[in-house]
Order: sequence, then C-alpha cells, then structure tokens
Amino acid sequence: MDQINVFLMELTKPRGLIFAFVFVGALTWLCYAFSDKITRGRVHGSAVAIVIGLILAFVGGMLTNGKRGIADVPLFAGFALMGGAMLRDFCIISTAYGVRLEELKKAGLAGVLSLVIGTFVAFVVGVVIAYAFGYRGTVDLTTIGAGAVTFIVGPVTGTAIGASSDIIALSIAAGVVKSIAVMILTPLLAKPFGLTNPAAAMVYGGLMGTTSGTAAGLAATDARLVPYGALTATFYTGFGCLVCPSVCYIIMRTIFG
Repeated sequence: MDQINVFLMELTKPRGLIFAFVFVGALTWLCYAFSDKITRGRVHGSAVAIVIGLILAFVGGMLTNGKRGIADVPLFAGFALMGGAMLRDFCIISTAYGVRLEELKKAGLAGVLSLVIGTFVAFVVGVVIAYAFGYRGTVDLTTIGAGAVTFIVGPVTGTAIGASSDIIALSIAAGVVKSIAVMILTPLLAKPFGLTNPAAAMVYGGLMGTTSGTAAGLAATDARLVPYGALTATFYTGFGCLVCPSVCYIIMRTIFG
C-alpha cells in the first residue's frame, strides 16, 4: 500500500492540475451515469456532481483540519488551482465572449425585465437571510447577497469590495445551494409554472440566473428548452457581476452606512 501511495504521489505531484481535470472528468461521467440509470434523468448529473463535490470538500477539510477542502490532501493539491480565482475568472470572460447583444433582443421586453427583476430579487433575498443570521457589515451583506445571485457573482463582488475569504466562501455556498435547488426543482415545477415553450424558458433563465442550474434543470425537463433558458441566464451572470459590486454596493452603503 505504501508503495502504491508513493507511486501515485510521484505520478501526480508534478501534474496536479492535469490530475484534477482527469479526476473531475471521471467523476462527472459517473455522476451522469448515475443520473441516467438510477434517477432516470429526474435529478440531473450536474446536481449529483455538485453534491459529491461538496461532500469531498468537507471530508478533505475534516481529515486534514485544513481550509481548502479536498485540496488539502496532497494527492489532490491540483484542485487548489483548478478551483481558484484564475480559472473562475477565465470562465466568466470566456462566457462573456460568447454573448451577443442581438441575441438578448430576441428575448424581448419580458426577457430583459426578467433579467433585472431576477438579479435584484435574488440579491435582496440573500441580504435578508444574511441579516437574519447576524451579519451587519455593508461589505458582508453585499457579498452574500451577490452570492445568492450566483456562485460566480458572489466571489467577483467580494473580491472587488474587499470581503474576507470566509464571507466569499459563504457567498459561493449560497450560490451553490441555489444552483442545486434550481436543478432539482425545475423539472418538478415545469408544468405547473407553464415552463413548456421557448419564450417561457427565456423568462425563466432571466429570473433564476445560475446558468448551470437552469441548463441542467431544463435538460431534465425538455432538452429543447436549454438554449433559450441558458441564453438569458448567461446575461444574468454578466449583469450580476456588473451591478452587484457597484450599484448594489452603493445602495447597501446608503442603507446601512
């Protein structure tokens, strides 16, 4: 066993990031297989993967008394880079490059309004919950509220306005919980909410945001709706990254001082 551990460390230590990608790829494949075979597509593979990822992060932190989750285990040190700010910001930029303003116009006034309403409602809900749990600082409330918008908007906002790492982590957790909830509840509530056509999917994407949650939830509902919901959800993330560190932060400073 010791020889196996030594061999794995020698193999992965200089290739930590590559190993992280390989591990995540294999885990994602297994999660999608589980979704298809066990849940019959009712719980999307992305939701299963996120839950397992959170469990692994918790176990890694508990085993090592560390602060970086699974990355504190030497074998999985590459996850610190893979899950760090550099690749996160790269994802934001690459997503933004794929956006076309003329495509947003196809969503019409309803799509634009859903984008604005969805962003600010999620932010307000996040702020209210944070305030209820005892957070009073303007930076803390703004960062957690931004996390309720999406788990990308939270850390972007927190970094911009100087939030602590603990608050940024909490904002990511809020966004992840929202994403998982959207993934799971979308197929269950699709018919009662009339989520059966492209126009409704566009409005839904603008209201919910969280591109991963919306796309996965719509995929489990009707794969034909995914491009429409993802269209406005993509703009939602960009819009949130724009207004949360600026407009929302100014509003919070005016209210809380």
